[in-house]
Amino acid sequence: PEPQHPPAGTEKTIPIINGKPEDALDPEASSTNLVHSNDKKVHERGHWNNKVEFVLSVAGEIIGLGNVWRFPYLCYKNGGGAFLIPYVVFFICCGIPVFFLETALGQFTSEGGITCWRKVCPLFEGIGYATQVIEAHLNVYYIIILAWAIFYLFNCFTTELPWASCGHEWNTENCVEFQKLNMSNCSQVSLQNATSPVMEFWERRVLAISDGIEHIGNLRWELALCLLAAWTICYFCIWKGTKSTGKVVYVTATFPYIMLMILLIRGVTLPGASEGIKFYLYPDISRLSDPQVWVDAGTQIFFSYAICLGCLTALGSYNNYNNNCYRDCIMLCCLNSGTSFVAGFAIFSVLGFMAYEQGVPIAEVAESGPGLAFIAYPKAVTMMPLSPLWAALFFMMLIFLGLDSQFVCVESIVTAVVDMYPKVFRRGYRRELLILGLSIVSYFLGLIMLTEGGMYVFQLFDSYAASGMCLLFVAIFECVCIGWVYGDNRFYENIEDMIGYKPVSLIKWCWMVLTPGICAGIFIFFLVKYKPLKYNNVYIYPDWGYGIGWMMALSSMVCIPLWICIKLWKTEGTFMEVRDTCRSVMLEKELGREPSPASFNHNSTATSLFPGHLGFQHSRKFLFCSYCKASIQLIKHSLETT
Repeated sequence: PEPQHPPAGTEKTIPIINGKPEDALDPEASSTNLVHSNDKKVHERGHWNNKVEFVLSVAGEIIGLGNVWRFPYLCYKNGGGAFLIPYVVFFICCGIPVFFLETALGQFTSEGGITCWRKVCPLFEGIGYATQVIEAHLNVYYIIILAWAIFYLFNCFTTELPWASCGHEWNTENCVEFQKLNMSNCSQVSLQNATSPVMEFWERRVLAISDGIEHIGNLRWELALCLLAAWTICYFCIWKGTKSTGKVVYVTATFPYIMLMILLIRGVTLPGASEGIKFYLYPDISRLSDPQVWVDAGTQIFFSYAICLGCLTALGSYNNYNNNCYRDCIMLCCLNSGTSFVAGFAIFSVLGFMAYEQGVPIAEVAESGPGLAFIAYPKAVTMMPLSPLWAALFFMMLIFLGLDSQFVCVESIVTAVVDMYPKVFRRGYRRELLILGLSIVSYFLGLIMLTEGGMYVFQLFDSYAASGMCLLFVAIFECVCIGWVYGDNRFYENIEDMIGYKPVSLIKWCWMVLTPGICAGIFIFFLVKYKPLKYNNVYIYPDWGYGIGWMMALSSMVCIPLWICIKLWKTEGTFMEVRDTCRSVMLEKELGREPSPASFNHNSTATSLFPGHLGFQHSRKFLFCSYCKASIQLIKHSLETT
């Protein structure tokens, strides 16, 4: 039967004894909205008002900038339609299994990205810390893209786009408007050192980029104000938790689709669009023999699905216990990949138009990442009628795509911290103050990327702090923890208890064998084929720059083995007692005994406040089975004596 929840606004007083609720084992204790301790209110954890809020929140998180500026380029670069073969393989073997694992884990435990792993296996709590370190890095640098997009959006409200022509104060004598050149004067113009106005606007007006990371330069105050605006919007989107986030996503998750459809319709009606789409999808089967193609497909799945970041666990933790998260995950994964595929048509139709107008191959105009968003596409819209309108729509789409991804990342960290210390942060306005403090700290840390040398710092964050290596490393341990330590069959039983049936067995085999094996193979390939980062394939970072990058990468990966070593070192006793650090807190609850002292951190109350659905039905089954077993033994003994 479904757990009974009290009406909204009800209260229940729970005496606190030795830092733990007296009815901590009461399955109904955790469903209370308010808990009183020392006459101070501990607020409810919160939950989604309906399934739509959850679906839109997850969709807003996973469908982001990577769908628009990374997948289409990878598809074009790695064999067009042939790239879909390795992409679908990783979609089935890695994307859906890990996506479902994290969402189901959050829903089952009703905990954030750290305490959920503590309940499953205290020895692997470091997985949670690793995901939150990656999130912290993302919170600092991902929002920088929004600051750039806001700056471009403000510059769209003119009769002529400022990057459409030369003659501005930031342009140099080498600035050339290529589309206005003709054969009569082309021979009189030296094109060897020529640059386009859109490139000079990006590098000289927006970034004012320096010669290298050694020359950090001055702060770009205009971008700093744009970043402040982005953080302000982000804060008010999540400051009330699910109450505010659940309402905001109705706009932030749906508006980009409207913009994408408008840009798609406009793009396919342009001359030369068919050639661009042909280059996007034309299959080159021979590219499948290149290992890099398969690596690109795998890393794209991890990037675009927001797995190994703790976000899905945090969002799933606000679900009702009996929500069909399996069906939701399949639908959201298909929606994400479908959006990436459709976005490719919108992007390459415009790039085909630009190549047609300039009379050059599409290979010369195709870009990925910031190069597509702030150079190639802005250049393409300058060739369209009503160019300011199309530019404004494009950058509005980028802002909304990045905004919900950003505030869900912040919400993930906040959820993890609050669930670790619920009695501290679920009082008054402490949660709101925690979000404010996190936003302020992240804002000031991000200012270094808005200096004249900030682009070099941004590339370090993008290539190391949240790289594919970090995500793959975390994914390996997530699958090992659930598939081998906690037990794939046990987790399947937990899922069956939630949704009423067991998912297909393929997902279980992926957790145990396929996903960790594939991730380990790609991780090793990354290390073997590692090449030092170069900005624009030209600028070589100093050694200390690479050192900073590797320190950021290792800061997350080291959390898992370091926590295992610390946990084993601090646990005293015999081998059997030390082995209890691997025992699931939830499993011990199922068996009807108190968790081992080594199973959790006594400084946190999170492990003592178990949701009512955890182990309640399992305890009833355990008691019923024990009763049946005892009855059978008693009858057998009676027959033998007679």
